[in-house]
Amino acid sequence: MASKSDFIFRYRIRNWPEYNRALVRRGSLTFWVDEQAVRGWRDAGGTGPRGGRLRLHANSALAVKAVFHLSLRATQGSPESLVELMGVELPIPDYTTVSRRQAGLDVGPQPLPTEQPRHVVIDTTGLKVYGAGEWYVRKHGMGKGRRRTWRKLHLGVDETTKERVAVDLTTSGLHDSPHLPAMLDQVIGDVRQVSGDRAYDSGKCYQAILARGAIPTIPPRRNARLSPSKDPPPFRAARDAVLRRIKYAGRYPWRTSSGATRQTLAENAVSRFKALVGVHLSARTFENQQVEARLKCQVLNRMAALGLPVSERIVQG
Repeated sequence: MASKSDFIFRYRIRNWPEYNRALVRRGSLTFWVDEQAVRGWRDAGGTGPRGGRLRLHANSALAVKAVFHLSLRATQGSPESLVELMGVELPIPDYTTVSRRQAGLDVGPQPLPTEQPRHVVIDTTGLKVYGAGEWYVRKHGMGKGRRRTWRKLHLGVDETTKERVAVDLTTSGLHDSPHLPAMLDQVIGDVRQVSGDRAYDSGKCYQAILARGAIPTIPPRRNARLSPSKDPPPFRAARDAVLRRIKYAGRYPWRTSSGATRQTLAENAVSRFKALVGVHLSARTFENQQVEARLKCQVLNRMAALGLPVSERIVQG
């Protein structure tokens, strides 16, 4: 019998013309400012601090900042030039106003609604931020000064649409599994299945998945054992069923038959995140960094809506 290593897998994009046009459209500089947006540009009344009455949507400015990798000051110059080119007189808040309002923005991935239950795949990656030890690292090298600062980005991706349906940003010292229940709360609609790596092999993760009426497909740890109880709770019974299937069929056959291998789509989503919007967060405060991560996922979902590649695997033995 031929083993998995006896084959060479290659992939071919079946919709290259459509996907190529979608890649071109990602760089479009077309902006729409309708009359309703112009009328609502300012607050109707009331007073406040300087710049407080302007209603320019800061998330739109920050979205442009994420797409074109602009600095915060250049983010102010970009809408100013657009307003000038369009020939309309609209006040543009300065970059300090946008920075102050960033933490209070209510933004999210905003995936398109679907009638089909979702298969959510989850993965985690690290994003670089500017920390207190950066000056020491740049001046004296990696071996001296304080360690570089990182944040953990947790992504939940729809297996079918490839959209990011849940996102969370935490400090680097926290484990992955405690954040899965909160991420599932972000998913709107029915959830059919949830897949993740071994980091999510915990009782709380199983309980959160079963509470949504979904099937957990999480590879158990190598030293996992069956529950000694004759009447285990539902989450232990679900995990025991996975352990029995792996024992009798093997780990790789279970992964392929259960759909657990689709978890690699979350790894692809992480790669797209870093390739398209960068490997670091530019905001300084943790609250602003959380908003920046959610808004970047919103931008990536809009890019995905333009078109994604449809690939097929070609086996060469």
